[in-house]
Amino acid sequence: MSTIGTSSIDAPDAFERHPMLDLLEENEEVIFDFQRGDVVNGTIAWVKDNEILIDVGGKYEGLVASQELSQMSPEERKSFSVGDTVECMILNPRDRDGNLVVSLTQARVGQDWDRAEQIFEEGAIIQAPVGGHNKGGLIVYVGHVRGFVPASQVDRRHSIDRSRIDGSSTSPLAALVEEPLWLKIIEIDRRKNRLILSEQAAMRERRKQLKTDLLNNLEEGSVVTGHVTSLADFGAFVDIGGADGLIHLSEISWNRVNHPSEVLQPNQLVTVKIITIDRDRKRIGLSLKQLEPEPWSNLSDRFAVGSIVEGTITRLADFGAFARLDGNIEGLVHVSELSDDGRPASEVVQPGDRVTLRVIRVDPDRKRVGLSLKRAAPDYDELAAGPAVADLDAEPPAVEPASEPPEASDEDSAS
Repeated sequence: MSTIGTSSIDAPDAFERHPMLDLLEENEEVIFDFQRGDVVNGTIAWVKDNEILIDVGGKYEGLVASQELSQMSPEERKSFSVGDTVECMILNPRDRDGNLVVSLTQARVGQDWDRAEQIFEEGAIIQAPVGGHNKGGLIVYVGHVRGFVPASQVDRRHSIDRSRIDGSSTSPLAALVEEPLWLKIIEIDRRKNRLILSEQAAMRERRKQLKTDLLNNLEEGSVVTGHVTSLADFGAFVDIGGADGLIHLSEISWNRVNHPSEVLQPNQLVTVKIITIDRDRKRIGLSLKQLEPEPWSNLSDRFAVGSIVEGTITRLADFGAFARLDGNIEGLVHVSELSDDGRPASEVVQPGDRVTLRVIRVDPDRKRVGLSLKRAAPDYDELAAGPAVADLDAEPPAVEPASEPPEASDEDSAS
């Protein structure tokens, strides 16, 4: 009886590995589980006017949404070429037609959020154009991220009347559209899509740096131009190239000035002389009047005693009235020289009145001119006619000593 034997060949070695197994395993490695919001790298595979296909690997091609393409400018669409490596965001892993829908713009927005967060962390200052405005403030873009500058954060140099801000085309903010502004991010919340910026904060820091640079280069006696940024009781602040200098009240005019608004207005272009530079305290003193001739230097030649002049009443006092003459000289009409009956000044003249006056005394050293209203009448042909000339000592000094302004910084000048 014979026995049928079995082969001793090892079963696992009896079969060779089929090449299709390697291909299947390779394909398994490139099957991607795309999720909405994923940002992936890809290569542009196809570009048409209304279609862009992006190879995102694993034989997957993402389709850029037609709506996104329609919102691109022709120049932006032309910037994409086959073979370009790009980042895109998954909008829909599989739409109803089975397409993988991606977005180039949304990927850029994500990159710009990353950049905005880095700028915020570094406290850096950026420049961006104004994209629009509404009743609350300005709209700007940091790359593709929409940001907002509240009206309260717009710098004072624009002299914005906030009461007129209404979001319309006549709003004062409308003039800033397309203008580049220096900005600082003061609040950022990516999850809430919230990006708040401030021009005031950015300009405050820029002025500090610019003032330091200016202080190192300016010289006393230099003549510069600038814009009036704000007015205060003690003087006017002028931006002379990114840093503010102060024109003290006493340096605005050779004549008495009660408030800077009598001579200057915000945003007015002025030429000034640098009279003091305090590098330690970072202060610049300016003068407007020192660029004008000193009006008292040839006073006796211009206003001879006994001559008839025209003047404008500027202000009243218990002891008389002040009148401004040609050349911005201000003289005093003593109460005794207003009328023969000694009436108070307010009963004879009012500020703004244009009157004819006679010069009765000139004192160049003390910068005083004595005038008479009643002696300008035809009845007074002789200087000596009528009552004795009043003593001009009753008049306060025409140029009062300059009082020190309160401590003022760039932040104070905003008031």
